[in-house]
Amino acid sequence: MLATNESRLVEILLQCQPGQPRTRGTWEVDHQGTPFILPSIGGITLNLQVGDPAFGWEGDHIEPGVSCTADTHKPYEHPNVTVQMLSCVGNTATIVSGEAKGETGVVLGHHGGSEHIIVDFPREVKEKMAYGDTIMVKSRGQGLKLSDFPQISLFNLDPSLLAKMKITVADDGVLEVPVTTLVPAYCMGSGIGSAHVAKGDYDIVTSDPEAVREFGIDRIRFGDFVALLDQDNRYGRAYRKGAVTIGVVVHSDCREAGHGPGVTTIMTCATAGIRPVIDSKANIADLLGIGTRL
Repeated sequence: MLATNESRLVEILLQCQPGQPRTRGTWEVDHQGTPFILPSIGGITLNLQVGDPAFGWEGDHIEPGVSCTADTHKPYEHPNVTVQMLSCVGNTATIVSGEAKGETGVVLGHHGGSEHIIVDFPREVKEKMAYGDTIMVKSRGQGLKLSDFPQISLFNLDPSLLAKMKITVADDGVLEVPVTTLVPAYCMGSGIGSAHVAKGDYDIVTSDPEAVREFGIDRIRFGDFVALLDQDNRYGRAYRKGAVTIGVVVHSDCREAGHGPGVTTIMTCATAGIRPVIDSKANIADLLGIGTRL
């Protein structure tokens, strides 16, 4: 077990509700110049869940599970910003009103732009939900630290999920973290330059078919842990040679230029303190026994 400051983390209840699906109300255009009208961000998405492929759907920026917001009218203001910044991957979410009252789900991550948090619930639970239902997230994780690895920064990560990630310490003192995919820095797009990573995500660009095939990006699943190489996320999203960032895939592939599967950051190091190790089951679904498992 990795030593952490878990006992000193603050637990706060956050309130949100399912956010209505959003469209721009007109044609959108893909990176080949082709217009399209398809499902996109938001909503209670019935047939997608953590562990499903992030590619191949007739949609754009699809958020699996239930997209949640505290205030759809003020997505960039309180209380929605607070829900974004304090909810962590792996947090428990409980429905406290409506027909699905008492059912629980797991926070998958944040999606910037839409300013949603994404919560995975089983389909039978989603079938009973309504857009006015109240969901309470048990927030715990921001401020989490690895006591013996001060050079590694953690964000957006519930300590109970950290304990299940099968991270080991190699003989040379480097943390070996299981991931499904290694993503080179030049494949990172929308979201680079953000001031911090405590909310939102950034995208793996998929407009180049050769890079997608070479790095197996098209095999990514919702909930995959992926390694973003030469990416330093300590104080925003930036290129730094030798840095490694670990994130969780939170939305589907995209058709627009500069976009692709979205990643919420959970771990970053500006030096070679993290060594990603390929494991096809490095996915929240497989670790927590939820969703679609290999």
